[in-house]
Amino acid sequence: MPQVGTPRVVVVGGGVIGSAIACFACADPAFRGSVTVIERDPTYARASSALSASSIRQQFASPVNIAIGGFGIAFLREAAEHLAVDGERPALGLVERGYLYLAATRDGADTLRRHHATQRELGAQIVLLDPPALRARFPWLAVDDLTLGALGERGEGWFDGYSLLQAFRRKARALGARYVAAEATGFAVEGPRIAAVTLADGARVDGDVFVDAAGPWAAEVARWAGVDLPVRARRRCVFVFACPTPLPACPLVIDPAGPWFRPEGEGRFLCGVSPGEADDPDDAPLVVDHALFDEALWPRLAARVPAFEALRVTGSWAGYYEYNTFDRNGIVGFHPDVRNLAFANGFSGHGMQQAPAVGRGVAELLVHGGYRTLDLAPLAFDRIVTGTPLVEANVI
Repeated sequence: MPQVGTPRVVVVGGGVIGSAIACFACADPAFRGSVTVIERDPTYARASSALSASSIRQQFASPVNIAIGGFGIAFLREAAEHLAVDGERPALGLVERGYLYLAATRDGADTLRRHHATQRELGAQIVLLDPPALRARFPWLAVDDLTLGALGERGEGWFDGYSLLQAFRRKARALGARYVAAEATGFAVEGPRIAAVTLADGARVDGDVFVDAAGPWAAEVARWAGVDLPVRARRRCVFVFACPTPLPACPLVIDPAGPWFRPEGEGRFLCGVSPGEADDPDDAPLVVDHALFDEALWPRLAARVPAFEALRVTGSWAGYYEYNTFDRNGIVGFHPDVRNLAFANGFSGHGMQQAPAVGRGVAELLVHGGYRTLDLAPLAFDRIVTGTPLVEANVI
């Protein structure tokens, strides 16, 4: 670790995670160093931050992720104040209508009950609904094959993720962070430590401590330091469709068969489904797989919501998950051997919602040498080295 409170921090990756780290570090009164963020594409055309479905929940299986979700929703509720610059307050469009997890088997119901007990202990406002209760609350939902549902009554929903990215970036710059629009190509290593990031034009950015926040491309950055990071770019397709029938109080719904859907304005919805492992290669081109909708999504959506028989697809896009192949959880903190290299990667589709807590946590490591508020130690790199996964069961 460099001298606490005064390091020259260099962040590789200026998406929502990297920008959140820069923002929280620069905002800390104890910080006397500098922050430089290297981002090769300031338009964020291919960035996961710009292509996210931007939802937030507390219905996780791991206590650390439940706590991260709790901090995230509290931050988003007050983000207009936290991230205001020169009186301009960002509008994030937070909608707290909840996640609805559905189970269709006895084992699935038992899993929801186990997770519910942990979530409630940590303050998450989740309720369990049997099929009659589901039918009464959501009459547009087909429930005959279901055994149980778990609904977040508060603290879950969706928001404008691209606006959150831009708000963190704008606030970080206002607080003194420097953004460099350039492609990082390697590390200059001196002995056991990294001394600088090298750029494509031959220049270098010197620093005391370095953060890999490169999202789906984080493994390449880690290789510059000789580190094998189990994070891969996995394509996920999001489809936009219109439905003429209103679905009152519709939350974000997770179907037992795999698809998810949520409202996006009046009469419009987003949906998606993770492909099977055999159909989920690394670094697939960011081209929408339209057959996925026709073959895997539409039939299941229409079976769950009869009104979706009349849906009409109006748009689609493809983006990358920074998928942690080891245990599908974030990897946060310093490497045990490369002592001035920190990681903030592998969130497996949850980076947007976890950015506030991870940004604050990594900033605390940089400024104070340890976590001061939320303990993110369960997400440390050490578990990769020792081969002890922290499996997150609730990944979609």
